[in-house]
Amino acid sequence: MNQKNSKDQYFSQFSLSHKKGALGLAAAASAFLILGACTQEAQNKISRGLQNWTGTNGVLDVLNNGKVMYRFINIDKLTTGTATGGSASRAYRYGYGVMDKNQNFKEDPGEKRVYFEISDYSTPYVFYENPLN
Repeated sequence: MNQKNSKDQYFSQFSLSHKKGALGLAAAASAFLILGACTQEAQNKISRGLQNWTGTNGVLDVLNNGKVMYRFINIDKLTTGTATGGSASRAYRYGYGVMDKNQNFKEDPGEKRVYFEISDYSTPYVFYENPLN
């Protein structure tokens, strides 16, 4: 009878560890299927999300000879351009912001939200959080 209890105990432990292994394998397979089921567009969005600098009140100063030529405020994110047919980064950034004509860090009447692009090669710029807010 002692030998039978020993066998029963062994098989119950084997069965339990086998079930745990099967559950782990099933969880891994499910995660793989979920990620694999993402469309190419969803995968691109994830990739772009990793490349974005996200904030709530960014400021972009475009410089020339050390002087601020243009200032954009209220920028939510600055995005790195990506190739249309691939995943390679392009040499420019883009976003939407209010063109701060008088450079006072505030949105004044007549200042509008615009789309902008800046080159990594030829445009000296500084991007930072608005110090007044």
